Amino acid sequence: MAGIKDVALGAGVSVATVSRALSGNGKVSASTRAKVQRAAEELGYVVSFNASSLASGRSRNIGVVVPTVGRWFFSTVLEGITNELIEAGYDLTLYNTGGQDQHRESVFGDLLLRKRLDGVITLTLKLQPHEVQQLASVGKPVVAIGGLIPDIDTIRVDDFNLASMATEHLVGLGHREIAYLGGTEEFEVDFKLASARQDGYEYALDQANLPVRPEWLLTADFTIQGGYRKVRNVMAAPRRQPTAVVCASDEMAFGAILAARDLGLSVPGDLSVVGIDGHDLGELFGLTTIAQDARGQGASAVRKVLQLLGERELDRDPTRGFFPTEFVARTSTAAPRA
Repeated sequence: MAGIKDVALGAGVSVATVSRALSGNGKVSASTRAKVQRAAEELGYVVSFNASSLASGRSRNIGVVVPTVGRWFFSTVLEGITNELIEAGYDLTLYNTGGQDQHRESVFGDLLLRKRLDGVITLTLKLQPHEVQQLASVGKPVVAIGGLIPDIDTIRVDDFNLASMATEHLVGLGHREIAYLGGTEEFEVDFKLASARQDGYEYALDQANLPVRPEWLLTADFTIQGGYRKVRNVMAAPRRQPTAVVCASDEMAFGAILAARDLGLSVPGDLSVVGIDGHDLGELFGLTTIAQDARGQGASAVRKVLQLLGERELDRDPTRGFFPTEFVARTSTAAPRA
């Protein structure tokens, strides 16, 4: 069986270079890494994980903490994280708190501290000072996705501006009666995403000298079903109806579109609908949205962790400023009927 010395001889490099190239620890040029990997494959050499881990002090394992995996955003971010970790030769350990305080306490107070991890990525969890201290005590890099956390590198989008931009799009089309469909109080626990997006909506209306109608401030649970129920109730009521709705998530926007259609209303003829997310089904629904690139956020978090571990250089640091978003115009929005 081929050994590391055979690989070094075949690649024309030192044993130390082979170790760095195959373990991912230390700087090696892309061409040298490819040459070493090619020699290792030709010789059938397989790195001993235990030996590599003991030698480097690295487990090549990243812990990811999420409040749930049952929603599109979280599963899509995880897809981006997983793909990037596989490319880098890392494993993933997933901790799903399920939104339960006792699970979260177990994760931050015990599991992350005793598990052999090289770094930690958290999703939409506003870390408390004691949790930050607990993670700092083990000396591992931490990257958060979702909102600004003191002393933690964070990848985040500008929720206020996203909702403001979506509302301005409708105002620009000529809409004056615009409803808002946001999240319920449970989504205010960490980074207050729901209220930040509602604030952006109200700001855009104020700038256009348009009133905020309390009866059109709707809340749901960020699901298709929740959005369907709330928009159907509003559009079926005998009182004055909005001509457009800003939805704080694409899934609620899908529900809004289905509700309008079930009532025999045209989208966008009778009701324009705009969402926020960039959901994979957006094109199927013809949904105008602001895409926040969930996969890209996940992949960027991994790249940032690898930079903090000294394994990668970044052309652009995703934790400096807001993560880029994209306005995607489709057929769910149009000027209101005269």
